[in-house]
Amino acid sequence: MRTFLRRLLRRPRRPWTAAASLMAAALLASGFTVLSASGAESGCRVDYTVNQWTGGYTAQLKVTNLGPAVTSWRLTWTYAGDQQVTSAWNATVTQTGSSVVAVNTNWNGALATGGTADFGLQGTWRSSAPAPADFALNGVSCGGTGTPPPTTTPPSADCGSAVICSGFEDQTGTTPSGAWRFTAPDCQGTGTAAVDTAVAHGGGRSLRVDGRAGYCNHAFVAATADLSSVGPVMYVRMWVRHTTALPAAHVTFVSLPDSSQGGRSLRVGGQNGALQWNRETDDATLPAQSPTGVALSRPLPTGSWQCLRFAIDTSAPKLDTWLGDEQVPGLHADGVPTQDVDQQWLARTTPPRPTALRLGWESYGTGDDT
Repeated sequence: MRTFLRRLLRRPRRPWTAAASLMAAALLASGFTVLSASGAESGCRVDYTVNQWTGGYTAQLKVTNLGPAVTSWRLTWTYAGDQQVTSAWNATVTQTGSSVVAVNTNWNGALATGGTADFGLQGTWRSSAPAPADFALNGVSCGGTGTPPPTTTPPSADCGSAVICSGFEDQTGTTPSGAWRFTAPDCQGTGTAAVDTAVAHGGGRSLRVDGRAGYCNHAFVAATADLSSVGPVMYVRMWVRHTTALPAAHVTFVSLPDSSQGGRSLRVGGQNGALQWNRETDDATLPAQSPTGVALSRPLPTGSWQCLRFAIDTSAPKLDTWLGDEQVPGLHADGVPTQDVDQQWLARTTPPRPTALRLGWESYGTGDDT
């Protein structure tokens, strides 16, 4: 497993048998570049905080009303590059060509003079992604210009302000060390983890995890970095390679200890052959494990490196997930209940607060997995 940059309910799961190889590379980014558009005579100020990587980006926008009080707002801008908005939170965002419109929700529309509203969005780009510089609030220009955001292409020696950025290239032996340590958080059996030089994504090393049959044979490698202050949205990007398809039974390969669950985990894995999120405290899944819900997720392709990205909102019970360039509909929780997707997930309204990152393998049925 090569990586950039969550205790478990032991309810019965259907038995399964599998043998897989798991490798990953991941990046967790907490730093942002703040881009401001403002002017002395302008009616607004927009702070555009962007986190950008090759092919994708997220942006957090803070709108400050410098004019008379309003009861609703409409923010517009134009992308000079080929950015495409794919999702948003705390605002309704639409795009036509290069023109983008963000409209308030029913609870954040009123802005007094000096009042602010925050919202965020996720998107993709291909050839260029300069920062927008023509923000207007309710038709009144905010003025000013932005500064192009930095681009990070993990794995890279320059990790910017990422809290975790690793391709395991700094590992000198076969046992994970330094910023990584082996852990079996609930009980230890025969599962193992090692730094591997036979299969790698972009360098010469990866993390290989051999998780044996049954719950107590799980194995993880945990980053020593404290993630408790990362936010308000936590972004993770990882390269992962499996040789065997996700099984019908429940498995986990990313576990994030979550202080909002008293230390229990927020988990990324699979069930019924497709990717899923699982929350340990109430065993809720995203999507719902109905035929329709599972169909809205995606299997994890085998035999090749796959880019898996996700965003965790620590201020609201919201999640988003991308496999390659595709936003996965069944792995998207936007705060509005959707049948067969997130009704069960949104039954708990406490926002997640991950504190650490663990990569590995845990099965809740039978069968070995590597």
